[in-house]
Amino acid sequence: MEKRDYYEVLGVSKSASADEIKKAYRKLALKYHPDRNPGDKDAEEKFKEAAEAYSILSNPDKKQRYDQFGHAGVDGAASSGFGGGGFSMDDIFSQFGDIFGGHFGGGFGGGDFGGFSSFFGGGNQRGGSSGNVQKGSNIRVRVKLSLKDIVHGVDKTIKINKLVACPDCGGSGAASPSDIKECSYCHGTGVVTKTVQTMLGRMQTQSYCPKCGGTGKIITKVCHTCGGSGLVKRPEEISFRIPAGVSEGIQLTVQGKGNAAKNGGINGDLLVVIQEESDPELKRDGNDLIYSLFISVPDAISGTTAEIPSVDGKLRIKIDPGTQPGKVLRLRGKGVPDINGYGTGDLLVYVQVWIPKNINQEEKSLIEKLRESKNFTPKPSSEDKGLFDKIKDMFR
Repeated sequence: MEKRDYYEVLGVSKSASADEIKKAYRKLALKYHPDRNPGDKDAEEKFKEAAEAYSILSNPDKKQRYDQFGHAGVDGAASSGFGGGGFSMDDIFSQFGDIFGGHFGGGFGGGDFGGFSSFFGGGNQRGGSSGNVQKGSNIRVRVKLSLKDIVHGVDKTIKINKLVACPDCGGSGAASPSDIKECSYCHGTGVVTKTVQTMLGRMQTQSYCPKCGGTGKIITKVCHTCGGSGLVKRPEEISFRIPAGVSEGIQLTVQGKGNAAKNGGINGDLLVVIQEESDPELKRDGNDLIYSLFISVPDAISGTTAEIPSVDGKLRIKIDPGTQPGKVLRLRGKGVPDINGYGTGDLLVYVQVWIPKNINQEEKSLIEKLRESKNFTPKPSSEDKGLFDKIKDMFR
């Protein structure tokens, strides 16, 4: 399913202030909180959706990328096989300390909604018998794209070395299943609870078990292949689709293609950073493409046809008689598609009249005769005078 616009999710405008965004999120979080909607999957999804929207719009850098590039600017394009951006319930926990005045700090309950923590399986995620899930680390790669790849989108296959579950122990890290024992310190829960008496009364906190590291298990004999880590490095080919209209520096996310996690946790993501290769003839300016066409003085006076490059091959265009230096010819729809689907840019042809630096005596005589003609006396129109400003804008 295609992601909804984050502003639409929170019910605010693009000009909304940080306080307005926070207020809208708080209202939705309270409305769709799982404790208030037990067993309601639709409410659960709306709760997560609102949290994800707030995580982007409350961050000035992420908000700026989202406003410029949409979902692709912050977590990839769902329609092309990208999406998610690694957003987890940990992000929701981290937000609530700010939004609700610290009531949800610590990650393990103790707030105004007692079931919040248990609903999502605790705070920072760990692998183990306690039911919590650990996520593997992300892998970031750079992918170079030609202008043609950017205009049309492209399928890519890359080969990388990544951590995968050990084939001998299945990722458990133990030599055999019998070498995995329940942690006696936390009794397999992976957490320990402490009660502290404060001036506000008795407060209870939970933290990861120091003996098993939060897994709830103790390995008595480690796997000889992975040394107990449960992970080994192996090469893997990964294929994915890059959508049309991406630009330099955009990061797309291929979910689940990063490093594996210990104890059968969730794989990390593959983060694909776009790097544009410069084109020898066409210059990109946003979604427009720019080409400088040089013509001779006779062609500018009499008119001609010229062949120019485009992403999909050569195009032939007409040069009208009397074309002035700096004239811009616009070929609509021959530029770069907008990554958010808002149309396609244009190919702008800047006409430059080539003035020779050296001429022979015969050519000089012809020029002198033309100098005397009234047709060669400058009589610029208002349009011609405006060409100077266009040329200045081109080189800003």
